[in-house]
Amino acid sequence: SHFLPLCQIQATLPGCCPHKEEEASHLCTLPQNMVDNTDNYKLDVGYLILCSSQEDLDIRLGFDLCAQEQDFIRKRKKVAAAALKDILQLEEDLQDDEVPVVAIMTTGGGTRALTAMYAHLLSVQELNVLDCVSYITGLSGTTWTMSNLYEDPSWSQKDLKETLKDTRKHVLKNKFFTCFAPDRLKYYLKELCQREQEGHQICFTDLWGLIIETMLHEKEDCHKLTDQQQALNQGQNPLPIYLSLNVKDKISDQDFREWVEFTPYEVGFPKYGAFIRAEDFGSEFFMGRLMKKIPESRICFLEGDLLTAILSSADDENLFPKRPNELDTRVVCPTDSFSDIFRDIAMLRPAASEIHNFLKGLQMNNNYLESEFSKWKDCELDSQPNHLTAATDYLILIDTAFAFATSYPPLMRPERKVDVILHFNYSSEASKYFEKQGIPFPTKVPDDQETPHLKECYIVGDKESPETPIVIFFPLVNDTFRDYKAPGVKRSPSEMAEGDVDVANTCGPYYINNLSYSEEDFDKLVNLSYYNVQNNKDLILQHLPVAHAAGAHTDPVRAVCPGFTSHGNKGQRRQSC
Repeated sequence: SHFLPLCQIQATLPGCCPHKEEEASHLCTLPQNMVDNTDNYKLDVGYLILCSSQEDLDIRLGFDLCAQEQDFIRKRKKVAAAALKDILQLEEDLQDDEVPVVAIMTTGGGTRALTAMYAHLLSVQELNVLDCVSYITGLSGTTWTMSNLYEDPSWSQKDLKETLKDTRKHVLKNKFFTCFAPDRLKYYLKELCQREQEGHQICFTDLWGLIIETMLHEKEDCHKLTDQQQALNQGQNPLPIYLSLNVKDKISDQDFREWVEFTPYEVGFPKYGAFIRAEDFGSEFFMGRLMKKIPESRICFLEGDLLTAILSSADDENLFPKRPNELDTRVVCPTDSFSDIFRDIAMLRPAASEIHNFLKGLQMNNNYLESEFSKWKDCELDSQPNHLTAATDYLILIDTAFAFATSYPPLMRPERKVDVILHFNYSSEASKYFEKQGIPFPTKVPDDQETPHLKECYIVGDKESPETPIVIFFPLVNDTFRDYKAPGVKRSPSEMAEGDVDVANTCGPYYINNLSYSEEDFDKLVNLSYYNVQNNKDLILQHLPVAHAAGAHTDPVRAVCPGFTSHGNKGQRRQSC
């Protein structure tokens, strides 16, 4: 054994940190017993050999998709290829590299989002496009819809009208008395005590998750996130991706926020290239090793973590000015006690979850500002390594809708190679955000502020760079539905009232904090959402690309005709026009 200065250890770590490809993560681990309070560390050379293998780690390090997701995509492409062959009326089967990756992106909005998403999926299903979809992402209210759907391993192969009828029963009920009946309160207490005994950190969001369970099921729901793997084992449904934000205590989410993505296979940070098995989320880790296994949470507790925006309307961005770059700071004026008290009160997050940090103890080496990390850094606190997540005991998770009301980030990972995104609901922030991060994304996504009278559907990104996905953008608006009850079928004078759906009024029936609807309001929202997709069928089918062997990611088809002549010298598609 011999002594090495800390800087020399850090310089050595990149070489001992394992990676299978050049873009692999640069997270490394050191044994707990070799760290002391001195400037030098006693380091046995044998440990550098031990560090060269990931086999004994319980964390997957790397930016690639996990093996299970890669296997799922191979199976899903077979399903998508058959669906596209039927939709586009092709004569021959498609090869895997000719099948585009299509995703559905949803945004939050409480019961409104839950209801509208069911109607959107039903409409997409009836267009025979649902089998072409490989990913569905959601946050906040749409996680309700997703978690309910994936309780059935073959949900997308069944008529969603029946599922929608069942949802209607729950949405029409007054949930207050059901959720706070004496027997339910006793049930909540029992479940929270059991959860604490298992080793979980108990937060208000756990209670909120149990309330959500009562609202949607009125009984105990034993499903877990990993149970959704059964809905993916044959590639029979799209892969669901849930999204949350990790923040820091008493720091605005405008100053520090990190995306955390959840799939039935893994939970992790795309920013760091660090992922754990979904069943291990909530367990205690140190230096990449599982120290204490804690039972996997039921799905209702995950819903409590992901859907808390309707509990608060606070906006960090409006409370405090944007933090300047900390490295440029020269003079710091200490705040007075009143300012400290005000900020502490303003930054209280009762709707945040504390989860054992599975990155705890991982060491960032001197290459932590490499390209993948920089792309997702998203905040100024990343300029100092001691502010990174590996230095904290707990993750603090909040609803993504608090800071960024869209679930695009998982689809922007280059490893997923998404070609077409069906964007339901809307977010005006996405274009500006990804432009700042340097991630290819359409630059002109309409919003209700810049475009007061939004249309039902927009196509954006189709004339931009090859790396930019095509976004088929569906704002939740009432445009031609006022006058038409079905595409091409005008309303009679007696039917005009059915087309009066005010989805834009913040004080109307579809306000985010309204958890139950009347029969009329529910049916109107469903009919509007369903109609908007059906009325733009041609636009959807026109932008489902089928690329030649060079790959769908460089030459998407932008023609209604199933046969096409490829650009450049890539050859011609087999034609059946």
